[in-house]
Amino acid sequence: MTTMSTIRHADPKSLKTQWGEFLRRQGLKTTHQREAIVDIFLRSEGHVSIEELLARVRRRHPRVGYATVYRTLKLLAASGLAAARQFGDGQTRYEVAGDTEHHDHMICQQCGLIVEFHDEDLERMQDEIARRLGGFQVVRHKHELYGLCPKAQGIKGGYCPNEVAPVGRPTSHKPHMRS
Repeated sequence: MTTMSTIRHADPKSLKTQWGEFLRRQGLKTTHQREAIVDIFLRSEGHVSIEELLARVRRRHPRVGYATVYRTLKLLAASGLAAARQFGDGQTRYEVAGDTEHHDHMICQQCGLIVEFHDEDLERMQDEIARRLGGFQVVRHKHELYGLCPKAQGIKGGYCPNEVAPVGRPTSHKPHMRS
C-alpha cells in the first residue's frame, strides 16, 4: 500500500527519547535487534505491515526474526509510539504515532492507496454532531473513508494517484523513510 500525506509527522529523535523512557518505566532491557527495528520503524512513513518492516530491517540485520519484529511493534503500540490500523485488506498495518499530527484516512479499495488528511471543517462537524447526540465530547476518533480512486471508478481519463500522473496532473508523494 502506498500512502500520500501532507501530515506533520513527529521527529524520530524525540520519539526515540520517549521510547527509552518507556523501556525504563517498564523495566525492560534494550537489545541491538530491538533498537534496529525501532530506528527503522520511527523513520518509516505511511503504514507498514510486520512483513514489510521485517524486510526493511533484514536489509541491515539479516538475522532478525518475525517474532522479534512482532513483539517490538506490540511494545511500540503499548508505548503510544505506534498505532495499529486495519484498512480492510485483512492485514494489520502500523503507523508512527507519538507527536504526529492528528489525521484521518481515505483508502482506495481497489489499488490500496491510503491518503492521509486533516480537515478542520470535518473536525468541527464531528464535535458538533457529538454535542447534538447527547452532549458528548470527542476525546479521540478514527475516521476512515473507503472508496475508489478515479481510475478504479472507470472515469474516462481518470488516473490513480498511486501511479505516475498524466502530464499536467499532480503526482502522488510516495515517501518511504524519514531522515
